[in-house]
Amino acid sequence: MTRDHKITDLLQAWSSGDSQALEELVPLVDDQLRRIAHAYMLRERSGHTLQTTALVNEALIRLIGGERIDWHSRKHFYALVARRMRQVLIDYANKRLAAKGPGAHEHIDLDNAVISPEMSEELSLLDEALKKLAEFDELKSAIVEYRYFGGYTLKEVAELLDISEAKVEREWRFTRSWLKKEITNTSSA
Repeated sequence: MTRDHKITDLLQAWSSGDSQALEELVPLVDDQLRRIAHAYMLRERSGHTLQTTALVNEALIRLIGGERIDWHSRKHFYALVARRMRQVLIDYANKRLAAKGPGAHEHIDLDNAVISPEMSEELSLLDEALKKLAEFDELKSAIVEYRYFGGYTLKEVAELLDISEAKVEREWRFTRSWLKKEITNTSSA
């Protein structure tokens, strides 16, 4: 049995309630989860208090604590973990932004020093644009998740989504333009 098939089998066993499967699964996916988290953290400001390991752990906690998922494949698993990581960072940024809201005391600590309110707002706008995109085109949304947040190459995204590399490149080019326009329109409104 190949490693990929073993991961899928363990995911399905975990989905069926086998907690031992989760314990066997984590060491098999840990390197890939760290790679995804590292790609996310590269997009954050240097000195961010949330580290790669903490991002992986928080995403897994949210995944484990959430509703039961009927896993289809390892690709499905990695895509959902990447979304959970993005949500952890968005939640973190929103807390920073809320702390700077009306009536907030001017208090500078390490968290506020590394994520500015402007950066928090940008992350929130990007998150909203991606949610809107997912409503009408899951493929484009998945490509952004993998490319921008997961740090995957065009070739890797094509393999994960079982489509041609040329299609990924076309969709990526279009989607970047659409996101830029969407975020600009939202922030100026």
